[in-house]
Amino acid sequence: MAIDEIQPKEVEQQLGQNKKLSIIDVREDDEVAQGKIPGAKHIPLGELQDRLDEINKDKEHVMVCRSGGRSGKATDYLASKGYNVKNMPGGMLEWEGKVDR
Repeated sequence: MAIDEIQPKEVEQQLGQNKKLSIIDVREDDEVAQGKIPGAKHIPLGELQDRLDEINKDKEHVMVCRSGGRSGKATDYLASKGYNVKNMPGGMLEWEGKVDR
């Protein structure tokens, strides 16, 4: 099954238009400490399985990591569980928008 993707620029534009996006950052604590997309929820990839109850099945979610690899795995996993998810390829390396530190 092909993964749905949304480009970093698109995410930035939608946030700029005050769209309510659910962004889930699956990086590790030390990576997130260097900055994350404002409003993103932090759930490290290794904890995803145990924290599914924190993810609303009725919403679309954008998965983010450093470069798009781990978020791709998270997207695959969540899609297989019936969640509506998109991967952000390029991850934080290609993110040019604001970051919360």
